[in-house]
Amino acid sequence: MGIKRLNTTLLELIHSIRPYDALEEEQIEATLGWIASGAPLYRLVKPDVPIQHLVAYFALFDPVQQQLLLVDHKKAGLWLPSGGHVEPDEPPQTTVQREAREELGIEAAFLSPNPFFLTVTQTVGHGARHSDVSLWYLLRGDCSQTLWFDVEEFHQIAWFALDQLPLGRCEPHLARFVAKLRLWIPKQ
Repeated sequence: MGIKRLNTTLLELIHSIRPYDALEEEQIEATLGWIASGAPLYRLVKPDVPIQHLVAYFALFDPVQQQLLLVDHKKAGLWLPSGGHVEPDEPPQTTVQREAREELGIEAAFLSPNPFFLTVTQTVGHGARHSDVSLWYLLRGDCSQTLWFDVEEFHQIAWFALDQLPLGRCEPHLARFVAKLRLWIPKQ
């Protein structure tokens, strides 16, 4: 897929996101401007070249048990949804599929083909600091299923009830994501 076509696809995906709050609306607008500017969108050199780049998170969600899978990420030192950096010329949905296989040994079962949430975050933890523009996807999960995980990348993985998330040591936008998720759940 060519860069111009992929950028058009990214713009369409981001336009499909209904902002939860003023911060998400502001970050969506900034991201649309960033993509339209022609700036590089993909990490070219680990860990931080360019200083801002695309990430695709996937939130593995069990809609029956109302639980969310999080990973205890070694480098970030935080509980996060799974995911990873979008590779050049790779649609973010493909990133989710690749990362689901690599990190958890599962096939991605999208609850929606489009991203559910968008965040721009200054990274923390070990290594250089940069900004991640993260597209959050929802995947169907089953908290009764035993999952393999990448022990090189994660200390552990765990399912959490939506009201029992480790908010003291988690991705900074997780509480907002879950608030948006709670609004979406009754519609399903």
